[in-house]
Amino acid sequence: MKAHFIAIGGSAMHNLAIAMHQKGYEITGSDDEIFEPSRSRLSSLGLLPEAEGWFPEKIHHGLDAIILGMHARADNPELLRAGELGLRVYSYPEYLYEQSKNKTRIVIGGSHGKTTITAMILHAFRYAGIDTDYMVGAKLEGFDVMVRMTEQAPYMIFEGDEYLTSPIDPRPKFHLYRPHIALLSGIAWDHINVFKTFEDYVKQFEIYCGLIENNGKLIWCASDPFVESLAMQRRRDITSVPYGLPEYLQTGDRLSVIYNEDEYPLQVFGAHNLLNVNGAMQVCKLAGISAETFLTSMATFKGAANRLEKIGASSNTAFYRDFAHAPSKVKATVEAMAGLNPGRKLTAVLELHTYSSLNRDFLPQYQSALNMADEAIVYYNPHALQIKRLPFITTHDIEIAFGHEGLRVYNDSALLGHYLQNRDWTNRNLLMMSSGNFDNLNMRILADIVLKD
Repeated sequence: MKAHFIAIGGSAMHNLAIAMHQKGYEITGSDDEIFEPSRSRLSSLGLLPEAEGWFPEKIHHGLDAIILGMHARADNPELLRAGELGLRVYSYPEYLYEQSKNKTRIVIGGSHGKTTITAMILHAFRYAGIDTDYMVGAKLEGFDVMVRMTEQAPYMIFEGDEYLTSPIDPRPKFHLYRPHIALLSGIAWDHINVFKTFEDYVKQFEIYCGLIENNGKLIWCASDPFVESLAMQRRRDITSVPYGLPEYLQTGDRLSVIYNEDEYPLQVFGAHNLLNVNGAMQVCKLAGISAETFLTSMATFKGAANRLEKIGASSNTAFYRDFAHAPSKVKATVEAMAGLNPGRKLTAVLELHTYSSLNRDFLPQYQSALNMADEAIVYYNPHALQIKRLPFITTHDIEIAFGHEGLRVYNDSALLGHYLQNRDWTNRNLLMMSSGNFDNLNMRILADIVLKD
């Protein structure tokens, strides 16, 4: 079998290419720019294109599959060549569905918690010895790739992203997976560049619930009123499985779930992760994993990369980073960190990096998101506004939107780094939140300074 990837260098695309290579496919690909870690990972397997650019001659009738990534444009020369030859072009999610048609499909959807819940389920499946294929949006400890496809695995677990499918297909990715078991963790407006109103955004989750296979299961977070509303409107053949906070015990900075009067310690923390644990447990129970087995497995679950990831700790300081960028994610993450070490102060730093977060009309959604932090800092790069063709925003715009007294705003990463490196970290934790990298702020140097006793 031969497959060609148009835009092979993307985070998702190169992982799919590796998964198909491992399955025995002959892989070719093209891209006009490939960055790390995609470049090194593709190169190590002999999958890195010899030259960057687009080469229509790579498209021919001998290909069994052509897969199109989001980085490509609708006028991509290779895509146009495929059209001239009348060849089928798959989007990334379309091809994942094709490979899972004969499996039980589990899809984790929602505005927040998707990666963590998916990671918890995969961890529990591995612990219980259940073979499964998967697609997850972050690097997980113990898993070599973010995509796995085999012939024999009876399950396929998807992290159900609501963003667009491809440059020529405006459907959200999670509309293509048609789950037998669907989870919905929460709904909070995001991706304002695609979904112009909250109502349009909610509509995508309504469609998702309607695409559950006949006699399927919908697991849903009962603490979210928007999710509850959709769950109440579900088709009559779909089984409803609500979940909320489990019974738990907090001792210092450690959490345990209480189940049948037994304590099961967790390495993750925060109310949002307790919800994630309970949602993942309901999925696993439907796959035949007992609650006791699932909760036992959680004792060794450390979380997904960049999801409340512990960079390090000293005797009186802890340094965490998180992928949080949307308002609901930021608020949940800050609240979790605020309760981690009672008596310590919290400095929370957020980078506005996405189209939504840099949009003046969307900024008010961040009202109170940083309120649980003792010190709140927001960073943005004015050049990012130019790239995204967004109107200029001012420090005052950000201060008004967040509503945090004493909010610090930086638009120069060097100045931000200088401030963080020179403040007193005695009895204070640091939380860095971004889907970017604070314009290459050196986290290793920062950690060495912050965590120095």
